[in-house]
Amino acid sequence: MGKNRREKREEEREGFAAKRTAQYRTRNLKALGILSAIGVIVAFACFEFVTSTNNVPGAPENAGKLGDEHIHASLLVSIFGDKFDFSTPNYQVKTPWIHFEDQDGDTIHRHSTGVELEFLFNSMSVGVDENCFVFPDGRQFCNNEDYSIKFYINDQPVKDIRQHVIQEGDRILISYGSEDQLAIEKQLAELNAQAINRL
Repeated sequence: MGKNRREKREEEREGFAAKRTAQYRTRNLKALGILSAIGVIVAFACFEFVTSTNNVPGAPENAGKLGDEHIHASLLVSIFGDKFDFSTPNYQVKTPWIHFEDQDGDTIHRHSTGVELEFLFNSMSVGVDENCFVFPDGRQFCNNEDYSIKFYINDQPVKDIRQHVIQEGDRILISYGSEDQLAIEKQLAELNAQAINRL
C-alpha cells in the first residue's frame, strides 16, 4: 500500500512538472511571437523612414533620399551688371538638400534627386519667379518698362528656372537690368569662366 502511494505521488509530481514545463514553453513561444512581430514592425518602419523623404521634416517635394546624389552647378546673379555674392553666411548651407557651402557663392551643391532650384532660393528666403527677384530684406527687382529679369541655363534663354533640377556642370545666369545681347554675352562668358567646386 505504501508503495502504491509513493508511485502515485511520483506520478503526480511528474505530471505537475510536465504541466508546468508545458505552461512555460507556451508562454515563451507567445512572448517570442510577440517580440518577433514587434521586430518586423520596427524594421519596416525604419526602412520606410530611411527610404522615404515624406517623413523627413523640411524635405523638398519629389526629392529622393538625402545623399543619393552630389551634383554641382555654377550660378551667376547679375543685378544692373553687378554680381551678387552668395558666399556670405546668410546664404551658406540653409538646407542639406541643395545649397552653397565653404564660403563659395558660385557653386550650387545638390544632394538628392528631384530637388528644384526654387527650393534653394526659398531656403535662403530669396524670391524668384519669371517677373521678379526679391531679396530677404525686401528689395525687389521686377520687370517694368525699363528693366527685365532674364534667365539662361547653359547659354540658352529660359522663361523660368524655378522647376529646374540642376545637372552636373550646369551654368545658370539670372540677369536683371536693361542689358542688350552683347552685355548678356559678357555675363555668360563670366559665368562660363567661374570654377565649379566639386568637393
